[in-house]
Amino acid sequence: MNDLAGNDPGAARGCPVAHHGTDPARLYGPDLAIDPVGVQERLRKEHGPVAPVLLEGDVPAWLVLGYRDIRRVLDHPRQFTRDARIWRDRREGRVADTSPLVPMLGWRPDCVSQDGEPHRRLRGAVTDGLQAAAGRGVRRHATHFANKEIDAFADTGRADLVSDYAEYLPMLVITRVLGLPEAEGRDLVESCAQVLKGGEDAVTHDIRIQEILGALVVRKRSEPGSDLTTALLAHPARLDEEEVVSHLRLVLIAGHTTTSNLLARVLQLVLTDTARLSGLISGRLNVSAVVEEVMWNSPPLAVLPGRFATSDLEIGGHRVQEGDLLVLGLAAGNRDPEIRPDPGVSVQGNQSHLAFSGGPHECPGRNIGQAVIEIAVDVLLHRLRDLRLAVPPDELSSTASTWETRLDRLPVEFST
Repeated sequence: MNDLAGNDPGAARGCPVAHHGTDPARLYGPDLAIDPVGVQERLRKEHGPVAPVLLEGDVPAWLVLGYRDIRRVLDHPRQFTRDARIWRDRREGRVADTSPLVPMLGWRPDCVSQDGEPHRRLRGAVTDGLQAAAGRGVRRHATHFANKEIDAFADTGRADLVSDYAEYLPMLVITRVLGLPEAEGRDLVESCAQVLKGGEDAVTHDIRIQEILGALVVRKRSEPGSDLTTALLAHPARLDEEEVVSHLRLVLIAGHTTTSNLLARVLQLVLTDTARLSGLISGRLNVSAVVEEVMWNSPPLAVLPGRFATSDLEIGGHRVQEGDLLVLGLAAGNRDPEIRPDPGVSVQGNQSHLAFSGGPHECPGRNIGQAVIEIAVDVLLHRLRDLRLAVPPDELSSTASTWETRLDRLPVEFST
């Protein structure tokens, strides 16, 4: 709508209409929370493989929905950088420091926020640290904490496998890897969830995470141990304290939220399919095959933040301007009818899904997450006899935010 002077106020402010030339849909709010797949498939139908959207605060972005277009963005950092310092809306003051988008999209001195040589230097340190941590007993930690979490409800005959198991187990393993005490790991679950959920508390929780990790770094300088924090501090790449904290934050948030979400979805699939459940219990079916199926159909991050166009270009039939934000619809890309015309066909053995991102920024901790999930499922199925859903499958619900769709609850019963 024009103002009284007959001018378009959006053109002056750089609003989404001015950026995209059309009315974008909101990638947040009640419609998305209830039916994220419906929202994204409507956008695909209306706009094709790339659609204009609004993020929280009505910040404009392009949602990339097509599988091949997502691969193009991931594989070409010179065209689509992860460096948010060129994000035009933030650079021109339309995204405040208090925006819930900043914890997910803002620039930090970590490997995710940079490309080229700075990225290689920092990612090498993280990869080395994670490999060393995995070699020092991630599976042992996962087995220990899986049994400990199950002990808390094993005598009751019932549990919610989201709030009693999947939400906490990955965090307990990750905090052990980082060198944090168990109690702090349990406290950090809520903060990580709030950062992904967004809203007015996202920045507050993000600051809390950084304060806890900053104190950890100070402690590990004088009390080194066999943990990721010590490994980053001692790495030949010579990370400074801010870089170490930023990478610990990255591993904590990304590792916990994706692994807990994926674990919940794997358990949901197993418990709503008696053939899969009996196959896992008998050993005829491998957990990794179930994990692979879930990564195709319910990737733990539905939308990946974010990339920024380094020049004016065309993608998916749309003109994108230098400094525009693009967010990548990993779930929608995995459903792209151009590559999966029949989504009912088995994807077993096909690892070309988008769940781990791709290109230079592909997730470096994928093996650790998968190991945690495999141990978590194996221990659960062997500890609890006659494990079964306590509600009909169609009563299971999910809630979506901009970046993820999480299972609300997974109530089960079992024999004691």
